[in-house]
Order: sequence, then C-alpha cells, then structure tokens
Amino acid sequence: MKIWNSYGSEHSANLVMIGRFKDVASAEKAKAILDQIGDFVTSSDEDFENADRYSDRALELLKKVGFYSVSPSELGQFRYDVRPELKGDKIVLNTDEIEISAVLKIMVENGARVEVYSAHTFPDSDETAPAS
Repeated sequence: MKIWNSYGSEHSANLVMIGRFKDVASAEKAKAILDQIGDFVTSSDEDFENADRYSDRALELLKKVGFYSVSPSELGQFRYDVRPELKGDKIVLNTDEIEISAVLKIMVENGARVEVYSAHTFPDSDETAPAS
C-alpha cells in the first residue's frame, strides 16, 4: 500500500477586506480608482502578470488616477474575481484570491484603515458575504 500526501493551492481564500475611510468622499474616490483600473485591465489584452514595465496606456491611466504605488505585474490582480462594494464610508471586498496587494495599496493611500480576514475562519462577521 502506498500513501501519497500532497498540498495544493487550488482552494479558495474566501477573503474579506474592509477599508474604513474618514468620510464618504474618500471611500468614493478609492472606489472610483478601483473601478477605473479594473475596467482598464479587464478590457486590455496586455500581459500584466509578467510585466516588468508599464505600457504607455497603463502609465497614462495611473497618472490620471494619481496612483503610483502599484508594480506593473500587480495590475494583473485586477483580472481576478474581486468584488469591491461601496457601503457609505467603507469599501468591502469579497474575493477568493489571496493576491490583493494592489487593492490594499489603493485603500491605504486614500486614507483607509484596512482589515483583512478569512470568511472561512470568521463566517459570522457582519461584513462577510458568501463568495460566489
């Protein structure tokens, strides 16, 4: 008899990220940046995941939204299934992805206090929504 043990990363993270802002306007600004970058990345055929330089179009967008702390390859994270939702002075994000540093940076740079946790571990939190 042979016993085989294996580990994989094919499970969902089921993360919840909550950015609490000082006011609604700051949350709205951060959400607009998330939406603009997300729309740009999902509509582009660029290879962000392996990029070591910004394309001219990406650089133009980052200048437009005033966000400079993301690496070229981090832009690929916006192709993941992330669902940021504006709730007053908060942005709540539910995702199965673990690579969400770009979203974290946008929230922090726009004045958010950020909490990140696994909805698997804390399923009864007020902000936890089932990942679809």
